[in-house]
Amino acid sequence: MLDTTHRKAILYRMVMPKHTCPYGLKAKDLLERQGYVVEDHWLKTREETDAFKAAHDVKTTPQVFIDANRIGGYDDTRCFFGKPVRDPKAVTYRPVLAVFAIAALMALATSYASFGTVLTIRAAEWFIAFSMAILAMLKLQDIESFSTMFLNYDLLARRWVRYGYVYPFAEAGAGILMISGAFNWISIPVALFIGTIGAVSVFKAVYVDKRELKCACVGGGSNVPLGFVSLTENLMMIAMAIWMLVMSVPLGHME
Repeated sequence: MLDTTHRKAILYRMVMPKHTCPYGLKAKDLLERQGYVVEDHWLKTREETDAFKAAHDVKTTPQVFIDANRIGGYDDTRCFFGKPVRDPKAVTYRPVLAVFAIAALMALATSYASFGTVLTIRAAEWFIAFSMAILAMLKLQDIESFSTMFLNYDLLARRWVRYGYVYPFAEAGAGILMISGAFNWISIPVALFIGTIGAVSVFKAVYVDKRELKCACVGGGSNVPLGFVSLTENLMMIAMAIWMLVMSVPLGHME
């Protein structure tokens, strides 16, 4: 472990009237958390910044110096301290797992507010419905990017391109109706339809065709790999639709 007792780091970062470099702030915070006293130099104009880059033959700021050695920018400094650096191109399930985690907590909180306990059937139903609504919201942030990525594997969208634009609205509508428990005659067939098409599409692309694709489940700009989690999203919709159908026929709507 590095001995940082009474050690000093020199930091050069952009602090301009209309722009403060966020990575400069992160670098300063990281150095201080590692026990360094930071000699903080502000580059207050574009001319100062350009002159600094030319003098040190670097292309970006901030720049960190320790013991007269240039460490580099924020990511370089993280590496210097043995901390992981995120690869923006790396595939990850984190976005969709975050959605499921938040949806689960929302469902438990709603169950507690409604019934005074978190362990209810409605909590399970709300978890799926909240997940659908949140995932649809992420897709709708950039529907063009979503529809483009969706066309890589969805069987119906490849035959009818407009389905890529319809899908997130259908998912959002079905999810919201399932949250309310209203208009089951709309939400059940919609969820069953889009869930079945989605599940078949993902299964064919991943397990039959063995294709390595990114999933559009959390929007068009994600690095979520198409696979088990993607299939789970669709199977959850199918399960929810079947459950609501079974419960509504003999017993009516269950609160």
